[in-house]
Amino acid sequence: MRDSGIDGLGEALAAAEAAPPVESVDVIAATLRRQLGARSVSFLITDFTGASVVRLGAADDIDLERPADPIAVSGTRYEQVIRTQRPQVERIGDDGWTRVIAPVTNRGDALGLLELYLPHQPGPNTLLQISRSAHALAYIIIANRPFTDLYQWGRRSSPLSLAAEIQHRLLPTSLACEAAQFAVAGALEPAEFVGGDTFDYVIDRDHVQLSVTDAMGHDVDAALLATLLVGALRRARRQGADLAEQAQLADQAMVEHSGGRYVTGQLLRISLHDGRTEFINAGHPWPLRLRKGKVEQIAPSIDMPFGFINPHTYTVQHLDLQAGDRLIMLTDGMLERSAADLDLAALIKDTGDLHPREAARVLIEHVVKAHDGLLHDDATVMCLDWYGTDSTRRDADHGADLTETSPTAGQRTAPMEPPDARC
Repeated sequence: MRDSGIDGLGEALAAAEAAPPVESVDVIAATLRRQLGARSVSFLITDFTGASVVRLGAADDIDLERPADPIAVSGTRYEQVIRTQRPQVERIGDDGWTRVIAPVTNRGDALGLLELYLPHQPGPNTLLQISRSAHALAYIIIANRPFTDLYQWGRRSSPLSLAAEIQHRLLPTSLACEAAQFAVAGALEPAEFVGGDTFDYVIDRDHVQLSVTDAMGHDVDAALLATLLVGALRRARRQGADLAEQAQLADQAMVEHSGGRYVTGQLLRISLHDGRTEFINAGHPWPLRLRKGKVEQIAPSIDMPFGFINPHTYTVQHLDLQAGDRLIMLTDGMLERSAADLDLAALIKDTGDLHPREAARVLIEHVVKAHDGLLHDDATVMCLDWYGTDSTRRDADHGADLTETSPTAGQRTAPMEPPDARC
């Protein structure tokens, strides 16, 4: 017997391919409404900070000329689903309506949520179909976002400055990634006047590479300086340069084109076969490591920042990383005097059971709070969980169980749309 859920999914994917990019989400919504009798199907996209979501309605209902309307997720079921990556089912009133919220995620990158209002309590097959549809929606969004500004619009709960626009374009397309050997995520909170922070990662057949950098200065000048360095590092990496050559070529580009300005940074490369690490510190704050409940600062040798004119070289060092470790790479905006009362090590320990995506966001949130919401320098965190090399295949269904839950005492539920709303 053929799997009707898979048949329906194939139908939805084919329809999404035929639809204009701005209507690709509508296709999944229409398919679920028809197959499940849903009166409302919505996609809610997470904003840049992860603190709110924006509901994307039907393409002809979206006004890209005005800011999106954010919905705060703190304390809501939306936050629960995003953080746990476990969909939730909730009865609405006494008329039989049920709300289902499922995570829309690809390889650990939480793109948003799929929310449905159904006229009945869904059974296991229906929940499985919703889960598959949410996963398919993640791929549809990733495939279509290069062709439209819709998804960038949805991620902006407030207008970006020119410097912030440049800075966000330097970040990896997905801010988090899961693989068999590791999970990694980054978070960045720009200061009022952007300070030039960036982070990056890439996975190839043999290695995962990470970088965190902090450009000298503020605003557009810092963003342009960061653009120069990130471009130089990516160019060297894509030409097959090893870690030392990447650092040297990036430094050379900075010396030739930066006008005497510099960028601090860290480069890390880890073998996916044996776990061997290579590490370069270019005048950057030291990383922190959480191992068996204890947070320690790793103190490698420090080389000159990228762009210093004085003759120098870059030393490739070994970083002690064992299976089960969490590594935190950050910029000095996380260590400013205004955050002196924040016990960063204790916070890293307290968030040790969270996914790197959520841990990075919580760390940023606390630093912003310590600065009374107004940062004087960018704050950037990159969080890496190293699982080791024993496993070579990731479990794609991890965290995808659909379970029914009911509100706990005192829990605030997310704002609801009436059941007759459409995606």
